Amino acid sequence: MGCACAGSEGVGVVSSLDVLTMGRVGIDIYPQQIGVGLEDVETFGKYVGGSATNVAVAAARYGHSSAVITRVGDDPFGRFVHKALRGYGVDDRFVSAVPDLPTPVTFCEIFPPDDFPLYFYGRFPSAPDLQIRTDELDIDAIRSAGVFWVTVTGLSLEPSRSATLAALEARARAGITVLDLDYRPMFWPSREEARHWVQQALPHVTVAVGNLDECDTAVGEREPRAAADALRAFGVTLAIVKQGPKGVLAHDGSVAVEVPPTPVEVVNGLGAGDAFGGAMCHGLLGGWEVERIMRFSNAAGAIVASRLACSDAMPTTAEVDAFLNQGVNQGTKEAGDA
Repeated sequence: MGCACAGSEGVGVVSSLDVLTMGRVGIDIYPQQIGVGLEDVETFGKYVGGSATNVAVAAARYGHSSAVITRVGDDPFGRFVHKALRGYGVDDRFVSAVPDLPTPVTFCEIFPPDDFPLYFYGRFPSAPDLQIRTDELDIDAIRSAGVFWVTVTGLSLEPSRSATLAALEARARAGITVLDLDYRPMFWPSREEARHWVQQALPHVTVAVGNLDECDTAVGEREPRAAADALRAFGVTLAIVKQGPKGVLAHDGSVAVEVPPTPVEVVNGLGAGDAFGGAMCHGLLGGWEVERIMRFSNAAGAIVASRLACSDAMPTTAEVDAFLNQGVNQGTKEAGDA
């Protein structure tokens, strides 16, 4: 597993990471009973979660060296995050503890095909992953990673906001620099406040990816092509607009590709977007054409939507290829964007 760490000793060159993400982590507590409210759930499964963390896990499943910059509580759940990341093959050296804040826990209810209420605990008024500090950042690792991935949630509160912007400025649009437009209203005082800070970050990234509501937050546009054009006007090279059951639009200036969704019987749609992101990193690192990246990423998202967990459910390359090769099953539900 590669890692570029400032101050590393020894002979030879320290290899760069393929994928380095920065942002949210937590514990997902998912019910083992589907179609019932939390008050009637009897058993739960425990998984590592958080969008940036899930993307790093997904990238590792494709054989890439990956790591996540985040923070946890100094508690058993924080120790579980380290243990789980190592189990997935994700470098955890950039995961540090915040002594006075608990590792966040997220419960969900599962009402397929499209209703998955989330209940956040330990994220308010702040969470450890929003305490990432600029002076903790390994700038060499950030600059040298093949893909550097940050999230809009990381911009919602200090000191994470300043650290995220400092990391992007240091990265200077090198390689593939991605902003995940993961707007979650409960983390912001208003959509307008979020839009202000998203627009501070957009000029520093080469790829922006989000659904229609997230694009509205970022650039004030909900029509897919207008949203992609508005994102590109900020200097984004590749704009990806996820449209749920209408598929995904990707626009790189020379070609605009619209790919339909991959049909699947949905179990839990919450991890589909992160699976899409990890698969997208895989395709971008491989230098694939845009349409191939979108089809592969859609398939990865569909696979995870057909499974219960998020991080545990991330597929391998062989699984995605087999899913694509088997064709579309008739009479199944189309997996939307999560």
